[in-house]
Amino acid sequence: MYLQNLDEKYRLILKKGVTMKILVGYKGVNLGADLLKIALEHARAFKGEVLIVTSMVGGGKDEQLNVQEAEENLEKVKAFFDEKEVPCKTHLLVRGLEAGEDIVSFAREKQVGEIIIGVKSRSKVGKLLFGSTAQAVILQADCPVLTVR
Repeated sequence: MYLQNLDEKYRLILKKGVTMKILVGYKGVNLGADLLKIALEHARAFKGEVLIVTSMVGGGKDEQLNVQEAEENLEKVKAFFDEKEVPCKTHLLVRGLEAGEDIVSFAREKQVGEIIIGVKSRSKVGKLLFGSTAQAVILQADCPVLTVR
């Protein structure tokens, strides 16, 4: 299991008994279930708190419908973690930033220890580059980023 190969930062977190904050970039799509399962495993292993984040730029004409759908998805995720008795907070960010920039900024604000995001399968050339959101998070984050395909 991948949790067996912990780097030094994670070992220190476990030794000191510090609560690790795990941010999950969540869109509420099929890949989301895999992200949630991994976040659950990490939260249990590191005695962590999960921060589920959905980022929306805002300002579009369908914004109210999208916001309502995002809030409903976040409520379902909160119920999932509550049922598993793992601390979880949900955040819907509508701050006028692109998703990658918003996630990185929020992670810094909350002093997150790990970010978990989904990436899409792409063509051979596309496999060399991630989507713009994932790429921004991977390149700009101050903490480890776990990508899930």
